[in-house]
Amino acid sequence: MGDFNVALVIVAAVVSVLVLLVSVYLLVNYQHPDDANQAWFPKLVVVLGITVAVLSILMLPADVANRQACKRAVYSGACALTLPMKTLWLVVYIIDAVLVFLVIPFAMFYYEGDQDKSVGKRLKSALIWVVASAVVCGLVLGILYALIGKVDFTVRHLSSSVQAFPNPNQFGAFTSGQPCIAPLTRQCSANTAPPNSQTTWTMRATFPEYVVALATIVGSVLFTIFGGVGIACLPLSLIFSFVRRPKAVITRSQYIKEATELGKKAKELKKAAEALHQEERSGNKGRKWRKNVKAVEKELLLLENDMNALEEMYPQGEKAEATWAFTVLAYIGKLIFGIVGLIVSIAWVAHIIIYLLVDPPLSSFLNEIFIKLDSVWGLLGTAAFAFFCFYLLIAVIAGEMMLGLKLVFITIHPMKWGGTLMNSFLFNVGLILLCSISVIQFCATAFAYYAQATAAQEIFGHTLQSLRGIKYLYKYNVFQYGFVALAILTLFYYALFVSPFLNYSANSHQIL
Repeated sequence: MGDFNVALVIVAAVVSVLVLLVSVYLLVNYQHPDDANQAWFPKLVVVLGITVAVLSILMLPADVANRQACKRAVYSGACALTLPMKTLWLVVYIIDAVLVFLVIPFAMFYYEGDQDKSVGKRLKSALIWVVASAVVCGLVLGILYALIGKVDFTVRHLSSSVQAFPNPNQFGAFTSGQPCIAPLTRQCSANTAPPNSQTTWTMRATFPEYVVALATIVGSVLFTIFGGVGIACLPLSLIFSFVRRPKAVITRSQYIKEATELGKKAKELKKAAEALHQEERSGNKGRKWRKNVKAVEKELLLLENDMNALEEMYPQGEKAEATWAFTVLAYIGKLIFGIVGLIVSIAWVAHIIIYLLVDPPLSSFLNEIFIKLDSVWGLLGTAAFAFFCFYLLIAVIAGEMMLGLKLVFITIHPMKWGGTLMNSFLFNVGLILLCSISVIQFCATAFAYYAQATAAQEIFGHTLQSLRGIKYLYKYNVFQYGFVALAILTLFYYALFVSPFLNYSANSHQIL
Protein backbone atom coordinates (compact mmCIF):
# COMPACT_ATOMS: atom_id res chain seq x y z
CA MET A 1 0.00 0.00 0.00
CA GLY A 2 2.79 2.41 0.85
CA ASP A 3 4.45 1.75 -2.52
CA PHE A 4 1.21 2.67 -4.27
CA ASN A 5 1.07 5.98 -2.42
CA VAL A 6 4.66 6.80 -3.37
CA ALA A 7 3.80 6.07 -6.99
CA LEU A 8 0.78 8.38 -6.72
CA VAL A 9 2.96 11.23 -5.47
CA ILE A 10 5.45 10.64 -8.29
CA VAL A 11 2.66 10.57 -10.91
CA ALA A 12 1.23 13.82 -9.53
CA ALA A 13 4.64 15.51 -9.80
CA VAL A 14 5.25 14.24 -13.35
CA VAL A 15 1.77 15.26 -14.52
CA SER A 16 2.25 18.75 -13.08
CA VAL A 17 5.46 19.19 -15.10
CA LEU A 18 3.79 17.87 -18.26
CA VAL A 19 0.84 20.24 -17.81
CA LEU A 20 3.26 23.17 -17.49
CA LEU A 21 5.02 22.15 -20.72
CA VAL A 22 1.68 21.79 -22.55
CA SER A 23 0.67 25.27 -21.34
CA VAL A 24 3.87 26.75 -22.80
CA TYR A 25 3.28 24.83 -26.05
CA LEU A 26 -0.26 26.22 -26.38
CA LEU A 27 0.96 29.76 -25.74
CA VAL A 28 3.73 29.53 -28.32
CA ASN A 29 1.51 28.10 -31.05
CA TYR A 30 -1.63 30.16 -30.43
CA GLN A 31 -0.05 33.58 -29.86
CA HIS A 32 -0.38 36.28 -32.50
CA PRO A 33 2.81 37.24 -34.39
CA ASP A 34 2.39 40.83 -33.13
CA ASP A 35 2.93 39.58 -29.56
CA ALA A 36 6.14 37.68 -30.33
CA ASN A 37 9.05 38.66 -28.07
CA GLN A 38 6.90 41.06 -26.03
CA ALA A 39 4.05 41.12 -23.48
CA TRP A 40 6.01 38.79 -21.22
CA PHE A 41 3.96 39.41 -18.09
CA PRO A 42 0.61 38.56 -19.77
CA LYS A 43 2.26 35.44 -21.22
CA LEU A 44 3.44 34.38 -17.76
CA VAL A 45 -0.10 34.86 -16.45
CA VAL A 46 -1.53 32.81 -19.34
CA VAL A 47 0.85 29.90 -18.71
CA LEU A 48 0.14 29.97 -14.97
CA GLY A 49 -3.61 30.21 -15.55
CA ILE A 50 -3.75 27.29 -18.00
CA THR A 51 -1.61 25.18 -15.67
CA VAL A 52 -3.80 25.89 -12.64
CA ALA A 53 -7.01 25.28 -14.61
CA VAL A 54 -5.85 21.92 -15.99
CA LEU A 55 -4.44 20.79 -12.64
CA SER A 56 -7.68 21.74 -10.89
CA ILE A 57 -9.61 19.50 -13.30
CA LEU A 58 -7.11 16.66 -12.79
CA MET A 59 -7.26 17.01 -9.02
CA LEU A 60 -10.67 15.36 -8.74
CA PRO A 61 -9.47 12.13 -10.41
CA ALA A 62 -6.34 12.42 -8.24
CA ASP A 63 -8.59 12.77 -5.19
CA VAL A 64 -10.40 9.58 -6.17
CA ALA A 65 -7.09 7.76 -6.73
CA ASN A 66 -5.84 9.08 -3.39
CA ARG A 67 -8.91 7.62 -1.69
CA GLN A 68 -8.48 4.28 -3.48
CA ALA A 69 -4.88 4.13 -2.28
CA CYS A 70 -6.23 3.77 1.25
CA LYS A 71 -9.38 1.75 0.60
CA ARG A 72 -8.15 -1.03 2.85
CA ALA A 73 -7.52 1.35 5.75
CA VAL A 74 -10.14 2.33 8.30
CA TYR A 75 -9.58 6.00 7.49
CA SER A 76 -7.52 7.81 4.86
CA GLY A 77 -5.00 9.25 7.32
CA ALA A 78 -3.98 5.73 8.31
CA CYS A 79 -2.00 5.41 5.08
CA ALA A 80 1.49 6.80 4.78
CA LEU A 81 2.40 9.40 2.15
CA THR A 82 -1.14 10.19 1.00
CA LEU A 83 -1.67 13.51 -0.73
CA PRO A 84 -3.15 16.26 1.54
CA MET A 85 -6.03 16.77 -0.88
CA LYS A 86 -8.14 19.16 1.19
CA THR A 87 -5.20 21.52 1.64
CA LEU A 88 -4.34 21.22 -2.04
CA TRP A 89 -7.94 21.98 -3.03
CA LEU A 90 -8.01 25.16 -0.97
CA VAL A 91 -4.57 26.29 -2.19
CA VAL A 92 -5.43 25.73 -5.85
CA TYR A 93 -8.76 27.50 -5.63
CA ILE A 94 -7.43 30.46 -3.67
CA ILE A 95 -4.79 30.82 -6.43
CA ASP A 96 -7.62 30.46 -8.94
CA ALA A 97 -9.62 33.28 -7.32
CA VAL A 98 -6.56 35.57 -7.09
CA LEU A 99 -5.79 35.02 -10.77
CA VAL A 100 -9.38 35.59 -11.92
CA PHE A 101 -10.19 38.66 -9.83
CA LEU A 102 -6.79 40.36 -9.49
CA VAL A 103 -3.92 39.18 -11.69
CA ILE A 104 -5.73 38.62 -15.01
CA PRO A 105 -7.67 41.93 -14.85
CA PHE A 106 -4.38 43.72 -14.09
CA ALA A 107 -2.69 42.05 -17.06
CA MET A 108 -5.61 42.91 -19.36
CA PHE A 109 -5.73 46.55 -18.22
CA TYR A 110 -2.00 46.84 -18.78
CA TYR A 111 -2.05 45.10 -22.19
CA GLU A 112 -5.03 47.09 -23.48
CA GLY A 113 -3.73 50.40 -22.11
CA ASP A 114 -3.04 53.33 -24.39
CA GLN A 115 0.13 52.45 -26.28
CA ASP A 116 1.04 56.14 -26.47
CA LYS A 117 1.47 56.26 -22.70
CA SER A 118 4.69 55.27 -20.95
CA VAL A 119 5.08 51.91 -19.24
CA GLY A 120 4.91 53.59 -15.83
CA LYS A 121 1.58 55.30 -16.60
CA ARG A 122 0.10 52.08 -17.99
CA LEU A 123 1.17 50.19 -14.85
CA LYS A 124 -0.26 52.93 -12.65
CA SER A 125 -3.59 52.96 -14.49
CA ALA A 126 -3.90 49.15 -14.37
CA LEU A 127 -2.92 49.09 -10.69
CA ILE A 128 -5.53 51.71 -9.78
CA TRP A 129 -8.29 49.71 -11.47
CA VAL A 130 -7.22 46.45 -9.83
CA VAL A 131 -6.79 47.95 -6.36
CA ALA A 132 -10.22 49.57 -6.58
CA SER A 133 -11.72 46.24 -7.66
CA ALA A 134 -9.85 44.38 -4.89
CA VAL A 135 -11.08 46.82 -2.22
CA VAL A 136 -14.68 46.45 -3.38
CA CYS A 137 -14.42 42.63 -3.57
CA GLY A 138 -12.68 42.49 -0.19
CA LEU A 139 -15.38 44.59 1.48
CA VAL A 140 -18.17 42.52 -0.06
CA LEU A 141 -16.50 39.25 0.94
CA GLY A 142 -15.78 40.49 4.47
CA ILE A 143 -19.31 41.75 5.07
CA LEU A 144 -20.92 38.61 3.65
CA TYR A 145 -18.59 36.36 5.65
CA ALA A 146 -19.32 38.25 8.88
CA LEU A 147 -23.08 38.20 8.37
CA ILE A 148 -23.89 34.87 6.72
CA GLY A 149 -20.59 32.98 6.50
CA LYS A 150 -22.03 30.01 8.38
CA VAL A 151 -22.93 26.44 7.54
CA ASP A 152 -26.27 25.00 8.64
CA PHE A 153 -26.35 21.20 8.94
CA THR A 154 -29.65 19.44 9.60
CA VAL A 155 -29.17 16.87 12.40
CA ARG A 156 -31.41 14.68 14.56
CA HIS A 157 -30.89 14.51 18.31
CA LEU A 158 -31.17 10.96 19.64
CA SER A 159 -30.97 9.64 23.18
CA SER A 160 -31.33 6.21 24.67
CA SER A 161 -31.36 4.66 28.10
CA VAL A 162 -28.60 2.33 29.20
CA GLN A 163 -29.25 -1.28 30.12
CA ALA A 164 -27.05 -4.09 31.30
CA PHE A 165 -25.26 -5.87 28.48
CA PRO A 166 -26.81 -9.32 27.91
CA ASN A 167 -24.82 -12.42 28.60
CA PRO A 168 -23.49 -14.37 25.59
CA ASN A 169 -26.33 -16.88 25.75
CA GLN A 170 -28.91 -14.14 25.00
CA PHE A 171 -27.42 -12.94 21.69
CA GLY A 172 -29.54 -15.40 19.77
CA ALA A 173 -32.65 -13.42 20.70
CA PHE A 174 -31.64 -10.49 18.48
CA THR A 175 -33.32 -10.69 15.07
CA SER A 176 -34.49 -8.27 12.40
CA GLY A 177 -37.77 -8.03 14.29
CA GLN A 178 -36.05 -7.32 17.61
CA PRO A 179 -32.72 -5.61 16.84
CA CYS A 180 -32.43 -3.69 20.13
CA ILE A 181 -31.97 -4.39 23.80
CA ALA A 182 -35.27 -2.97 25.02
CA PRO A 183 -37.62 -5.97 25.28
CA LEU A 184 -40.85 -3.96 25.14
CA THR A 185 -40.52 -1.55 22.20
CA ARG A 186 -38.50 -3.95 20.03
CA GLN A 187 -37.23 -0.80 18.25
CA CYS A 188 -34.16 1.40 18.51
CA SER A 189 -34.33 5.00 19.68
CA ALA A 190 -33.51 6.21 16.16
CA ASN A 191 -36.74 4.66 14.90
CA THR A 192 -38.89 6.08 17.68
CA ALA A 193 -37.39 9.59 17.73
CA PRO A 194 -40.10 12.31 17.71
CA PRO A 195 -40.25 14.88 14.88
CA ASN A 196 -39.01 17.66 17.18
CA SER A 197 -35.70 15.81 17.57
CA GLN A 198 -34.59 17.24 14.19
CA THR A 199 -32.64 20.45 14.60
CA THR A 200 -30.03 22.60 12.86
CA TRP A 201 -26.37 22.52 13.81
CA THR A 202 -24.66 25.77 12.86
CA MET A 203 -20.93 26.36 12.55
CA ARG A 204 -18.84 29.07 10.87
CA ALA A 205 -17.16 28.13 7.61
CA THR A 206 -13.48 28.88 7.17
CA PHE A 207 -12.76 32.01 5.14
CA PRO A 208 -10.91 30.12 2.35
CA GLU A 209 -13.86 27.77 1.97
CA TYR A 210 -16.22 30.76 1.85
CA VAL A 211 -14.15 32.44 -0.88
CA VAL A 212 -14.21 29.20 -2.89
CA ALA A 213 -17.98 28.95 -2.36
CA LEU A 214 -18.73 32.45 -3.65
CA ALA A 215 -16.36 32.02 -6.58
CA THR A 216 -18.20 28.79 -7.34
CA ILE A 217 -21.54 30.62 -7.40
CA VAL A 218 -20.23 33.19 -9.89
CA GLY A 219 -18.68 30.44 -11.98
CA SER A 220 -21.84 28.32 -11.76
CA VAL A 221 -23.95 31.06 -13.36
CA LEU A 222 -21.52 31.33 -16.28
CA PHE A 223 -21.10 27.55 -16.41
CA THR A 224 -24.87 27.00 -16.56
CA ILE A 225 -25.28 29.47 -19.44
CA PHE A 226 -22.19 28.70 -21.51
CA GLY A 227 -21.99 25.02 -20.59
CA GLY A 228 -25.66 24.36 -21.29
CA VAL A 229 -25.37 25.97 -24.72
CA GLY A 230 -21.95 24.45 -25.44
CA ILE A 231 -22.85 20.86 -24.53
CA ALA A 232 -25.25 20.88 -27.50
CA CYS A 233 -23.55 23.21 -29.99
CA LEU A 234 -20.05 21.69 -29.65
CA PRO A 235 -20.76 18.30 -31.27
CA LEU A 236 -23.46 19.60 -33.60
CA SER A 237 -21.23 22.37 -34.96
CA LEU A 238 -18.51 19.82 -35.77
CA ILE A 239 -20.97 17.46 -37.51
CA PHE A 240 -22.69 20.27 -39.42
CA SER A 241 -19.29 21.62 -40.45
CA PHE A 242 -18.53 18.24 -42.05
CA VAL A 243 -21.93 18.15 -43.79
CA ARG A 244 -21.34 21.63 -45.22
CA ARG A 245 -17.72 21.01 -46.13
CA PRO A 246 -16.53 22.01 -49.60
CA LYS A 247 -17.03 18.92 -51.76
CA ALA A 248 -14.56 19.96 -54.43
CA VAL A 249 -12.18 22.72 -55.43
CA ILE A 250 -13.96 25.69 -57.05
CA THR A 251 -12.86 27.22 -60.33
CA ARG A 252 -10.68 30.32 -60.63
CA SER A 253 -13.59 32.44 -61.91
CA GLN A 254 -15.71 31.45 -58.90
CA TYR A 255 -12.83 32.29 -56.60
CA ILE A 256 -12.41 35.76 -58.15
CA LYS A 257 -16.14 36.44 -57.85
CA GLU A 258 -16.29 35.46 -54.18
CA ALA A 259 -13.05 37.30 -53.38
CA THR A 260 -14.42 40.45 -54.98
CA GLU A 261 -17.53 40.32 -52.79
CA LEU A 262 -15.41 39.82 -49.67
CA GLY A 263 -13.22 42.76 -50.73
CA LYS A 264 -16.26 45.04 -50.91
CA LYS A 265 -17.33 43.97 -47.42
CA ALA A 266 -13.80 44.55 -46.15
CA LYS A 267 -13.87 48.13 -47.48
CA GLU A 268 -17.22 48.76 -45.78
CA LEU A 269 -15.89 47.46 -42.47
CA LYS A 270 -12.76 49.59 -42.84
CA LYS A 271 -14.90 52.71 -43.24
CA ALA A 272 -16.97 51.73 -40.19
CA ALA A 273 -13.80 51.13 -38.14
CA GLU A 274 -12.35 54.49 -39.18
CA ALA A 275 -15.57 56.25 -38.17
CA LEU A 276 -15.48 54.58 -34.75
CA HIS A 277 -11.84 55.53 -34.35
CA GLN A 278 -12.72 59.14 -35.12
CA GLU A 279 -15.48 59.07 -32.49
CA GLU A 280 -12.98 57.66 -29.97
CA ARG A 281 -10.58 60.53 -30.62
CA SER A 282 -13.34 63.07 -30.11
CA GLY A 283 -14.12 61.51 -26.72
CA ASN A 284 -17.54 60.16 -27.72
CA LYS A 285 -17.27 56.70 -26.14
CA GLY A 286 -20.75 56.05 -24.84
CA ARG A 287 -22.85 52.90 -24.75
CA LYS A 288 -23.82 53.20 -28.41
CA TRP A 289 -20.14 53.48 -29.40
CA ARG A 290 -19.20 50.36 -27.44
CA LYS A 291 -22.14 48.48 -29.00
CA ASN A 292 -21.01 49.50 -32.48
CA VAL A 293 -17.42 48.44 -31.72
CA LYS A 294 -18.58 44.97 -30.71
CA ALA A 295 -20.76 44.75 -33.82
CA VAL A 296 -17.77 45.63 -36.04
CA GLU A 297 -15.59 43.10 -34.19
CA LYS A 298 -18.24 40.46 -34.85
CA GLU A 299 -18.39 41.30 -38.56
CA LEU A 300 -14.59 41.24 -38.81
CA LEU A 301 -14.51 37.78 -37.28
CA LEU A 302 -17.21 36.57 -39.65
CA LEU A 303 -15.36 38.07 -42.61
CA GLU A 304 -12.13 36.38 -41.58
CA ASN A 305 -13.90 33.04 -41.30
CA ASP A 306 -15.41 33.53 -44.76
CA MET A 307 -11.96 34.28 -46.14
CA ASN A 308 -10.59 31.09 -44.59
CA ALA A 309 -13.50 29.11 -46.04
CA LEU A 310 -12.82 30.57 -49.48
CA GLU A 311 -9.13 29.67 -49.24
CA GLU A 312 -10.11 26.12 -48.31
CA MET A 313 -12.20 25.80 -51.49
CA TYR A 314 -9.43 27.19 -53.69
CA PRO A 315 -6.01 26.15 -52.32
CA GLN A 316 -3.08 27.87 -54.02
CA GLY A 317 0.66 27.46 -54.24
CA GLU A 318 2.96 24.61 -55.16
CA LYS A 319 1.46 22.29 -52.53
CA ALA A 320 -2.17 22.95 -53.40
CA GLU A 321 -3.02 19.23 -53.70
CA ALA A 322 -1.45 18.42 -50.34
CA THR A 323 -3.30 21.35 -48.76
CA TRP A 324 -6.61 20.06 -50.13
CA ALA A 325 -5.83 16.56 -48.82
CA PHE A 326 -5.20 17.94 -45.32
CA THR A 327 -8.44 19.91 -45.56
CA VAL A 328 -10.38 16.73 -46.34
CA LEU A 329 -8.72 14.91 -43.45
CA ALA A 330 -9.49 17.81 -41.11
CA TYR A 331 -13.20 17.59 -41.92
CA ILE A 332 -13.16 13.82 -41.39
CA GLY A 333 -11.58 14.48 -38.00
CA LYS A 334 -14.36 16.96 -37.20
CA LEU A 335 -16.94 14.31 -38.05
CA ILE A 336 -15.28 11.72 -35.79
CA PHE A 337 -14.89 14.12 -32.87
CA GLY A 338 -18.41 15.41 -33.46
CA ILE A 339 -19.91 11.91 -33.22
CA VAL A 340 -17.87 11.10 -30.10
CA GLY A 341 -18.84 14.46 -28.62
CA LEU A 342 -22.51 13.88 -29.38
CA ILE A 343 -22.39 10.55 -27.53
CA VAL A 344 -20.67 12.21 -24.55
CA SER A 345 -23.15 15.11 -24.56
CA ILE A 346 -26.14 12.74 -24.60
CA ALA A 347 -24.56 10.70 -21.80
CA TRP A 348 -24.02 13.87 -19.74
CA VAL A 349 -27.58 15.15 -20.14
CA ALA A 350 -29.07 11.70 -19.51
CA HIS A 351 -26.92 11.26 -16.40
CA ILE A 352 -27.97 14.65 -15.01
CA ILE A 353 -31.64 13.83 -15.51
CA ILE A 354 -31.72 10.29 -14.12
CA TYR A 355 -29.20 10.78 -11.32
CA LEU A 356 -29.58 14.41 -10.16
CA LEU A 357 -33.04 15.62 -11.17
CA VAL A 358 -35.02 12.47 -10.34
CA ASP A 359 -35.51 11.77 -6.62
CA PRO A 360 -34.69 9.04 -5.84
CA PRO A 361 -32.25 8.52 -8.72
CA LEU A 362 -33.30 6.01 -11.34
CA SER A 363 -29.72 4.79 -11.69
CA SER A 364 -26.17 5.80 -10.81
CA PHE A 365 -25.38 5.38 -14.57
CA LEU A 366 -21.93 6.87 -15.27
CA ASN A 367 -20.84 6.24 -11.68
CA GLU A 368 -21.29 2.51 -12.24
CA ILE A 369 -19.48 2.69 -15.59
CA PHE A 370 -16.44 4.36 -14.02
CA ILE A 371 -16.38 1.79 -11.21
CA LYS A 372 -16.53 -1.10 -13.70
CA LEU A 373 -13.75 0.49 -15.77
CA ASP A 374 -11.63 0.71 -12.62
CA SER A 375 -12.17 -3.02 -12.08
CA VAL A 376 -10.74 -3.64 -15.57
CA TRP A 377 -7.68 -1.50 -14.93
CA GLY A 378 -6.94 0.70 -11.91
CA LEU A 379 -6.78 4.04 -13.72
CA LEU A 380 -9.16 3.38 -16.63
CA GLY A 381 -12.23 4.64 -14.79
CA THR A 382 -10.26 7.60 -13.44
CA ALA A 383 -9.15 8.52 -16.98
CA ALA A 384 -12.74 8.32 -18.28
CA PHE A 385 -13.85 10.41 -15.32
CA ALA A 386 -11.22 13.07 -16.15
CA PHE A 387 -12.29 13.05 -19.82
CA PHE A 388 -15.92 13.80 -18.93
CA CYS A 389 -14.82 16.70 -16.70
CA PHE A 390 -12.56 18.11 -19.44
CA TYR A 391 -15.36 17.82 -21.97
CA LEU A 392 -17.55 20.07 -19.84
CA LEU A 393 -14.82 22.71 -19.77
CA ILE A 394 -14.44 22.60 -23.57
CA ALA A 395 -18.23 22.91 -23.88
CA VAL A 396 -18.09 26.13 -21.82
CA ILE A 397 -15.65 27.69 -24.31
CA ALA A 398 -17.80 26.54 -27.25
CA GLY A 399 -20.91 28.03 -25.66
CA GLU A 400 -19.16 31.34 -24.98
CA MET A 401 -18.01 31.56 -28.60
CA MET A 402 -21.49 30.80 -29.96
CA LEU A 403 -23.25 33.35 -27.74
CA GLY A 404 -20.55 35.91 -28.49
CA LEU A 405 -21.32 35.56 -32.20
CA LYS A 406 -25.10 35.66 -31.75
CA LEU A 407 -25.38 38.33 -29.03
CA VAL A 408 -23.72 41.71 -29.58
CA PHE A 409 -23.37 42.56 -25.87
CA ILE A 410 -20.95 39.66 -25.28
CA THR A 411 -17.39 40.49 -26.30
CA ILE A 412 -15.86 38.00 -28.73
CA HIS A 413 -12.41 36.68 -27.88
CA PRO A 414 -11.67 33.95 -30.45
CA MET A 415 -8.83 31.48 -29.95
CA LYS A 416 -6.99 30.93 -33.23
CA TRP A 417 -3.93 28.88 -34.03
CA GLY A 418 -1.16 31.40 -34.61
CA GLY A 419 -3.50 34.41 -34.35
CA THR A 420 -4.60 34.93 -30.73
CA LEU A 421 -3.84 38.27 -29.12
CA MET A 422 -2.92 38.34 -25.44
CA ASN A 423 -6.13 40.09 -24.36
CA SER A 424 -8.17 37.26 -25.91
CA PHE A 425 -5.81 34.73 -24.34
CA LEU A 426 -6.22 36.34 -20.92
CA PHE A 427 -10.01 36.57 -21.25
CA ASN A 428 -10.42 32.90 -22.19
CA VAL A 429 -7.98 31.74 -19.50
CA GLY A 430 -9.95 33.77 -16.94
CA LEU A 431 -13.18 32.21 -18.15
CA ILE A 432 -11.67 28.72 -17.95
CA LEU A 433 -10.36 29.36 -14.43
CA LEU A 434 -13.66 30.76 -13.21
CA CYS A 435 -15.69 27.93 -14.71
CA SER A 436 -13.21 25.21 -13.68
CA ILE A 437 -14.31 25.63 -10.05
CA SER A 438 -17.92 25.09 -11.07
CA VAL A 439 -17.01 22.17 -13.33
CA ILE A 440 -15.33 20.42 -10.40
CA GLN A 441 -18.28 21.15 -8.11
CA PHE A 442 -20.68 19.96 -10.80
CA CYS A 443 -18.70 16.76 -11.35
CA ALA A 444 -18.37 16.14 -7.61
CA THR A 445 -22.17 16.32 -7.37
CA ALA A 446 -22.94 14.39 -10.56
CA PHE A 447 -20.47 11.64 -9.67
CA ALA A 448 -21.04 11.67 -5.93
CA TYR A 449 -21.21 7.88 -5.80
CA TYR A 450 -17.90 7.42 -7.61
CA ALA A 451 -16.16 10.31 -5.79
CA GLN A 452 -17.51 9.52 -2.34
CA ALA A 453 -15.30 9.92 0.74
CA THR A 454 -12.99 12.33 -1.07
CA ALA A 455 -11.81 15.75 0.08
CA ALA A 456 -13.73 17.30 -2.83
CA GLN A 457 -16.93 15.76 -1.49
CA GLU A 458 -16.27 17.32 1.91
CA ILE A 459 -15.77 20.78 0.40
CA PHE A 460 -18.27 20.79 -2.46
CA GLY A 461 -20.72 18.12 -1.37
CA HIS A 462 -21.26 19.11 2.27
CA THR A 463 -19.93 22.56 3.17
CA LEU A 464 -20.93 24.34 -0.05
CA GLN A 465 -24.40 22.83 -0.23
CA SER A 466 -25.10 23.72 3.40
CA LEU A 467 -23.78 27.30 3.28
CA ARG A 468 -26.29 29.83 4.54
CA GLY A 469 -27.85 31.95 1.81
CA ILE A 470 -26.87 29.82 -1.19
CA LYS A 471 -27.73 26.29 -0.12
CA TYR A 472 -31.18 26.55 -1.73
CA LEU A 473 -29.61 26.92 -5.16
CA TYR A 474 -28.21 23.42 -4.70
CA LYS A 475 -31.11 22.02 -2.70
CA TYR A 476 -33.51 22.66 -5.58
CA ASN A 477 -30.96 21.86 -8.36
CA VAL A 478 -31.27 25.32 -9.94
CA PHE A 479 -28.05 25.04 -11.93
CA GLN A 480 -28.78 21.51 -13.13
CA TYR A 481 -32.25 22.45 -14.37
CA GLY A 482 -30.85 25.52 -16.10
CA PHE A 483 -28.08 23.47 -17.72
CA VAL A 484 -30.48 20.88 -19.14
CA ALA A 485 -33.02 23.51 -20.25
CA LEU A 486 -30.40 25.50 -22.18
CA ALA A 487 -29.04 22.32 -23.76
CA ILE A 488 -32.52 21.40 -25.02
CA LEU A 489 -33.20 24.96 -26.27
CA THR A 490 -29.88 24.99 -28.12
CA LEU A 491 -30.75 21.66 -29.73
CA PHE A 492 -34.06 23.11 -30.99
CA TYR A 493 -32.26 26.24 -32.20
CA TYR A 494 -29.85 24.17 -34.27
CA ALA A 495 -32.68 22.04 -35.64
CA LEU A 496 -34.75 25.07 -36.70
CA PHE A 497 -32.19 27.70 -37.73
CA VAL A 498 -28.84 25.99 -38.33
CA SER A 499 -29.97 23.01 -40.35
CA PRO A 500 -27.17 21.35 -42.33
CA PHE A 501 -29.49 21.24 -45.33
CA LEU A 502 -29.61 25.03 -45.63
CA ASN A 503 -27.68 26.53 -48.51
CA TYR A 504 -24.16 27.55 -47.56
CA SER A 505 -21.58 29.62 -49.34
CA ALA A 506 -18.32 31.26 -48.39
CA ASN A 507 -19.89 34.70 -48.07
CA SER A 508 -23.00 33.67 -46.13
CA HIS A 509 -21.59 34.76 -42.77
CA GLN A 510 -22.99 31.58 -41.25
CA ILE A 511 -20.65 30.58 -38.42
CA LEU A 512 -21.19 27.24 -36.74
